[in-house]
Amino acid sequence: MQKFYKATLCLAYQSFGVVYGDLSSSPLYVYKSTFSGRLRLHEEDDEILGVLSLVFWTLTLIPLCKYIIFVLGADDNGEGGLIPAGGTFALYSLLCRRAKLGLLSASDASDDDISTYNSGLPRKETVASSILKEFFDKYHSSRIVLLLLVLLGTSMVIGDGILTPSMSVLSAVNGIRIKAPSLHENYTLFIAGVILVGLFALQHFGTRSVGYLFAPILLAWLLCISIIGVYNTIYWNPHVVSALSPYYVYNFFKKAGKDGWSSLGGIVLCITGAEAMFADLGHFSQLSIRIAFTVIVYPCLVLAYMGEAAYLSKHKEDLQKSFYKAIP
Repeated sequence: MQKFYKATLCLAYQSFGVVYGDLSSSPLYVYKSTFSGRLRLHEEDDEILGVLSLVFWTLTLIPLCKYIIFVLGADDNGEGGLIPAGGTFALYSLLCRRAKLGLLSASDASDDDISTYNSGLPRKETVASSILKEFFDKYHSSRIVLLLLVLLGTSMVIGDGILTPSMSVLSAVNGIRIKAPSLHENYTLFIAGVILVGLFALQHFGTRSVGYLFAPILLAWLLCISIIGVYNTIYWNPHVVSALSPYYVYNFFKKAGKDGWSSLGGIVLCITGAEAMFADLGHFSQLSIRIAFTVIVYPCLVLAYMGEAAYLSKHKEDLQKSFYKAIP
């Protein structure tokens, strides 16, 4: 038992360097992106607290409730998918083998039996699953729609995997221009490009090496932004804690109207990389990922967003550089 807990904690530590990089670097650009459109016309305390409330509930409902509680339990014999888009295919594979919802109705029964044997769990068919199965059996076109949805979801995750590293690294490197405003943008683009090439080159050494290399860096990052968040909340505006109430979400849309709805594209950036918790399940374990997120990542991110909102409530002119300006 002691070896099990030791191995789980070791995996949880390694997961910081592999799973949570995108999710933990989101504070660099969430507020800036959210207020980059028409929402800039609503830079008041109610809107800032509303955005904080939206970020908090997005982090709570999707990574914490959806992924940690439910999605991680829907693994395919311990695999979530060894590629970023693999999670979508893992779920589709389960549907094809267990419920026979694939386009090829004559599925390989031996594969299905092996999968069931390896899982060690008996298959239970609920009323809801029976109704769904009957529907897919009756309407063959629905299976085509299901496959298209899988391909769409996979394409979106691949797109996220391409855009997020670029956005994260470029946003981080742009912080240099806060202290060196004369630095030309071309230099920041070049530095970001070199870093990205280096990061992708490191993948050659495998998950274990990358995990051990980046885990202390990410833990230091999370610790720093959470401490800064606590400092800014206490120093600038302790009242932002009340934004954890969902009332501020309602008040935000009431005040911002259509401009508030159009800003949701910026809000969703706070969960970029959350899908890695399922996609990288094959490298780690359910328990290790759950421990790392709930104990360290989630509270640190909430404190970081809270502190930045507290600073913004008193320095609305720094909105486009709020992450760096908020560092004391």
